[in-house]
Amino acid sequence: QVQLVESGGGLVQAGGSLRLSCAASGSIFSINRMGWYRRAPGKQREPVAAITSGGSTNYKDSVKGRFTISRDNAKNTVYLQMNSLKPEDTAVYYCNAQQGIVTYWGQGTQVTVSS
Repeated sequence: QVQLVESGGGLVQAGGSLRLSCAASGSIFSINRMGWYRRAPGKQREPVAAITSGGSTNYKDSVKGRFTISRDNAKNTVYLQMNSLKPEDTAVYYCNAQQGIVTYWGQGTQVTVSS
């Protein structure tokens, strides 16, 4: 089992920045991919960014150039630096970890961007 705990959400004005953190614990060996998803009100959950154990990253088109995903393997933590935030980035953000065919989710953290 893997436990994921997110932190760093909050309320920010448009144009501002936030950094989300996701700390992994438990049986964390062989986690090959971690990422962030989000669910906006009335919408389905969507992928935002992901990073592999080798450091390869990918991003949702609308966040490219504004968001950066990174990981600290020594701390078993993945980060999402979010800059130039827009009201449409408002959502609950979820951390995700892939271990073989098993997927784990965090509890989510609210990000609200005011105009």
